[in-house]
Amino acid sequence: MAASTRRTVMSLYMRAFRIARAWQAESGVTSDTESERKYIVQEARTLFRQNQQLTDQESIKRCIEECEARIEIGLHYRNPYPRATYLPPLGLATQKGRKLRAQQRLRKQAKPIYLESHDDT
Repeated sequence: MAASTRRTVMSLYMRAFRIARAWQAESGVTSDTESERKYIVQEARTLFRQNQQLTDQESIKRCIEECEARIEIGLHYRNPYPRATYLPPLGLATQKGRKLRAQQRLRKQAKPIYLESHDDT
């Protein structure tokens, strides 16, 4: 990993912890604030450790873009949890064969960058 990439990754990691430290839940309830802070810290640790062994510059770049997108979306909407994705029409139909593959391709194309690290549902 290049020094500039490492610096970018570490600054994003520390930014996630600074956001968690200053986070206030939209509801104003103390228990909500604490649970959201814990979620932010846990999610940051999990995802950064999961991607720690990446060496491919393209995949590292995608992970950085995902992290930046999730931070910005979380700050904008004041919600640390990932936003729901909206599937294309017929995205949940139970088809077989060619139609099923086409629907799976549509679902993959509809997945936003900020959910790349989440498992398919």
